[in-house]
Amino acid sequence: MRWGGATGVGSMPGGDARETAKTVTGTFEGSVGADQGMPYLAELPARGPGADMIGRTAGMLVELYARVEPSGWRLGDRPGRDTRRAASWLGEDLDALEEFTQGYEGPLKVQAVGPWTLAAALELRNGEAALSDPGACRDLAGSLTEGLRGHLADVKRRVPGAHLVLQLDEPSLTAVLRGQIKTASQYRTHRAVDRQLVESALRDVLAVHDGPALVHSCAPDVPFALLRRAGADAVSFDFELLTERDDEVIGEAVEAGTKLFAGVVPGTDGPLSDPAGSVMGVRKLWRRLGLNPGSLAESVTVTPSCGLAGASPAYARAALAHCTRAARSLADNPE
Repeated sequence: MRWGGATGVGSMPGGDARETAKTVTGTFEGSVGADQGMPYLAELPARGPGADMIGRTAGMLVELYARVEPSGWRLGDRPGRDTRRAASWLGEDLDALEEFTQGYEGPLKVQAVGPWTLAAALELRNGEAALSDPGACRDLAGSLTEGLRGHLADVKRRVPGAHLVLQLDEPSLTAVLRGQIKTASQYRTHRAVDRQLVESALRDVLAVHDGPALVHSCAPDVPFALLRRAGADAVSFDFELLTERDDEVIGEAVEAGTKLFAGVVPGTDGPLSDPAGSVMGVRKLWRRLGLNPGSLAESVTVTPSCGLAGASPAYARAALAHCTRAARSLADNPE
């Protein structure tokens, strides 16, 4: 399948599910065609706890439940109003997506928080992150896998012509690998998790989807090689955070067939450069790596640098449209 030359990362501003679905589907399905743009199931965290990315994914878990405490989301014994609220908002978003994708055939992206960012964010009963307990991490990854299985089946039922793409959001992954997640006291950090264990859990969760899958992180030092070994078909990242020391691993990933979701459009309000200027850095990277310019459009999907929840609605619409124009620029003028 074609991944699509442009898409969004996940979150959008405001709280109107129908208006958001109309914007996202109209921009990517309508502006550049189903074979070049990828609509997605947007998140609207401005609605409050349960609509945020942690709460939404916590609401998908099977036989694990979470509630909101002053310190954040905490695992509990039974579903409560926060779990029900998360499920209700997800249902509202799915209804809106279904309405605006009638007859749609093409790639469609859905997002969920990955097992390690979830383990770093969800608290156990003692207030410490689930990351502190290897058994809790295993249970969380297993519950997430089963929850995603049901979620993907629901989306497929609602949009039967879609070719689903699964995105796991892992902004805390590098911090987990480096032992930089703080304890509840804030005075210490949890020990680094073994890289093989991290890779194995990611592989198990990604394997729930029999189609293409990617991992997103807008943090520095994304572990491209680890994600590729774990089975990610693509990696989504903030292009501005790359350094030349990333060149070798990115070159290896591209040559191995890994798709790059390059975040080149700012995620917050500001002036937008011309579309060709937005992807100039990508072209320079290609030249620096000695890659074939003709492979650019097939290898790169253009996105905002991160989610758009912090942007104004007008800017969010403009940024998504800008991504489609920048993708067209890459395809038309790869040199």
